[in-house]
Amino acid sequence: MPKIISANLNGIRSAAKKGFFNWMGTQTADFICVQELKAQLPDMTPEFLNPHGYHGHFHYAEKKGYSGTGVYSKVEPDAVHIGFGSPEFDAEGRYVRCDFGNLSVISVYCPSGSSGPERQEAKFRFMELFLPHLLALKALGREVVICGDWNIAHHEIDLKNWKGNKKNSGFLPEEREWLTRVFDEVGFVDVHRGLDKREDQYTWWSNRGQAYAKNVGWRIDYHVATPGIAAQAHTVSVYKDERFSDHAPLIIDYTIKA
Repeated sequence: MPKIISANLNGIRSAAKKGFFNWMGTQTADFICVQELKAQLPDMTPEFLNPHGYHGHFHYAEKKGYSGTGVYSKVEPDAVHIGFGSPEFDAEGRYVRCDFGNLSVISVYCPSGSSGPERQEAKFRFMELFLPHLLALKALGREVVICGDWNIAHHEIDLKNWKGNKKNSGFLPEEREWLTRVFDEVGFVDVHRGLDKREDQYTWWSNRGQAYAKNVGWRIDYHVATPGIAAQAHTVSVYKDERFSDHAPLIIDYTIKA
């Protein structure tokens, strides 16, 4: 019964100082997908590379202190794919896919457009390129779980102040419609929302004001999965007992039938 965790670390070194790897060692997770490493290979200590005996595979951004993704697994993957074939976004370290038998576990860090129009245009370019990649993944016939920070809140229930954010990156109509296409046209499943339809299930909070204390957040971290494995998901939780970054780990347990 695999347990899969997705966690945006907002800097692996910062998260380590806040106890992320100590907590990770208590989780008995089969796969841990991490995003926003903000590190390159020379920055990666043995603890970062192979914590608690896990095998780690990473995609580093060319720019120092920026982006980066990784997948930790209890067993060594059969195959590892770094990047998804876009020179622009592969240079930003946004994608790691690890294959285990008929299961692919992917860590993705979709761009944010909140810093200005230039990055919003980059986000739209990413979306345009990533949708065909998702179609190609689906066509492989494998079971796939894509974990990560998608930087889009899908529905009004997925952020506290939705009325005030309709013109802001992360809740733009074009972004939300694109995510709807991922689910309705491509055929992937939002596993978290399938299991838990309650309000206030956020995974990211601004560092401004008292957003975390007041739970004024956004649900932008997802497990996006093929229907077969999505149907085997049975338990979901957002871990908030400790804070390792401005995101909270999203934990989902699956039962994979032989």
